[in-house]
Amino acid sequence: MTAENDPGSGSTGQVALSQSLERGLLILSAFADGGLLLGIADLARSVGLNRSTAYRYVATLAKLGYVQQDPDTRKYSLGPRVIDLGFAALASMEVTRVAMRHLQALSDETGCAASMAVLDGQDIVYVERCRSRRAGTMSMDLNLHVGSRLPAYCTSMGKVLLAYREPGTLRALLDRTDLARRGPKTITMREQLTSALARVRQTGIAISDEELAPGLRSIAAPVRDRTGHVVAAINVAVHLTTWTAAIESVVGRLEVPLRRTAAEISARLGYRPAN
Repeated sequence: MTAENDPGSGSTGQVALSQSLERGLLILSAFADGGLLLGIADLARSVGLNRSTAYRYVATLAKLGYVQQDPDTRKYSLGPRVIDLGFAALASMEVTRVAMRHLQALSDETGCAASMAVLDGQDIVYVERCRSRRAGTMSMDLNLHVGSRLPAYCTSMGKVLLAYREPGTLRALLDRTDLARRGPKTITMREQLTSALARVRQTGIAISDEELAPGLRSIAAPVRDRTGHVVAAINVAVHLTTWTAAIESVVGRLEVPLRRTAAEISARLGYRPAN
């Protein structure tokens, strides 16, 4: 079909764009630029609309599940339909394509399950997960798969991803996080968590020792893109039923291959550390 015959094209051959669709997408984009929780006034200002017009677009997006309203603050956040679209995008992300063989090699080398996750609000979302093909592995089945979500504050990958957020963004995330006890060693005090995140920034690794669930231990490292930003985290995980050594011994055995793998994936994404 030519541009002249296309009903979506103008007489000059230029595609006729939908202003309503453009405005709706600009409103969704405002959450990435302006914050996790925005009011009608915030959204109207960010996209250059008056409040009543912005409200009509937001109400439509809310009805379709792309945004949702907090009943207490009356402000809006991204809804589950956006997350569904995000999962579809994750399947084709360069980082997962690049990471797959490296994660499998890490899992085979260590005998542990190896995973990659990204941050979505206060949660991490698994975007890749590999099990060791080696005999006599130390893997365990927690029913985790691509798309699984876990709270960031009590997971090793989550702590990596939180640690490298901008201070203002981190404060906003922690303000919305319920530091509930999930395992016998969960960090439930904000001051202790912020101190743990500071150590992650200093050392470049994060440890979760029975913080998410009894017996579960993991160690994680950041993955950076060509600009140096932390775009994902990878980890290896074990369970006390398969490896009863002290956590220091676990870290001592897994840290080197984990750091090497994170560096390899980051290099494939174009990251070049400063000398």
